[in-house]
Amino acid sequence: MRVEIEKLDHQGQGIAYIDNIVTFIPKTIPKDIVEVEIVEKKKKYQKGRVTKYIKRGHDFKESFCPFYALCGGCNLENYSYEKTIEYKKEKIKNLFLKKNIDISPIVIENPMPKNYRNKIELKVKNKEVGFYEKRTNKLVRINECFITNKAINKVIPFINTWNINNGKITIRCNKNEEILIIIETKDTIKVDVEELKKEIKLVGIVYNNNSMYGQNFLYERMNGLLFRYSYDAFFQVNPYVAEKLFSLIEELVKEDKKILDLYSGVGTLALSASKIDTEVYGIEIIPNAVLNAINNAKLNNKDKTKFLLNDVEKAIDKIKMDFDVWIIDPPRSGIDKKTLETMLKNKPKKIIYVSCDALTLIRDIEALNKIYEVEKVYILDMFSYTYHTECICVLKIR
Repeated sequence: MRVEIEKLDHQGQGIAYIDNIVTFIPKTIPKDIVEVEIVEKKKKYQKGRVTKYIKRGHDFKESFCPFYALCGGCNLENYSYEKTIEYKKEKIKNLFLKKNIDISPIVIENPMPKNYRNKIELKVKNKEVGFYEKRTNKLVRINECFITNKAINKVIPFINTWNINNGKITIRCNKNEEILIIIETKDTIKVDVEELKKEIKLVGIVYNNNSMYGQNFLYERMNGLLFRYSYDAFFQVNPYVAEKLFSLIEELVKEDKKILDLYSGVGTLALSASKIDTEVYGIEIIPNAVLNAINNAKLNNKDKTKFLLNDVEKAIDKIKMDFDVWIIDPPRSGIDKKTLETMLKNKPKKIIYVSCDALTLIRDIEALNKIYEVEKVYILDMFSYTYHTECICVLKIR
């Protein structure tokens, strides 16, 4: 059947109405006219698949990635970069409006929309290397990822020589293009380290959580701070926008003296917030991340920045100190119920909520809206050409 795409949903899928039923159609943009077949039916909606593009919308732009049609990664490569920014801004505004919160978000763009990622996770299936199609286990074979650092892409052709039948390969790098490779497989691998070193700045290989060669961590210098992060610790995948995030955190807490950083990772936000006369405390559940954070505080002479190894949900009600501001950067699942309740009870004068998932952000903001008002919202284009957004929401007590 032939339909016209009316708009995009919050996951970057086209929306059309077939017999008054909302139909989600991936890989389309507004004003596309397409032939579709229905592949899944639910009570209130259905999903379609394009069988033929009749006419492309006037904002259509040919994808720069040859794997775009099948790969489950980027959703918005058939848009210009400017249109993806417009889409993300309207998406966040509309999500807030659904909760009767009117905002004027400040957008911070990515200065390097292509080849920006410092981390890639590849699947190996029956000796083929690539990504899965969205919501499937069907492999899309690739030899390059066009939003990933070029130094990482140099590693991909070598994977087929490592004797891996099935497994997962994670490749990380820093801005100096030093490479750390993490291999997870049941296979006995064979890696020619010397051949790799001819093409890349190899600093380490981790094989099933054990160091096989070199070191199991990287260093990154950003905004005058030096960060060490282990192979299994979280670090922002876009260093160019991360620098802007860290600078923004520093600016937002410049008047605050006591700061609590929840889900603190390797300490990037806590250390960005730290000043000579500031006390900062971070809580994080991943042991290696906490060790990194403690080491990073020493590396940067931040004596008043401390880190605690614990689950935020278990530790939160043990906090006795009054903090001026809470910085929160939770996983995609958002803030747990107990921590939200404790925040509403303790009533810090300011909350800085950093989120990579717009839906859980809005859910938590609605709960906090009982006693807090939204002062500012920033949209950082951390994940260019995807529907994902990184937001900073600044809340002040009413």
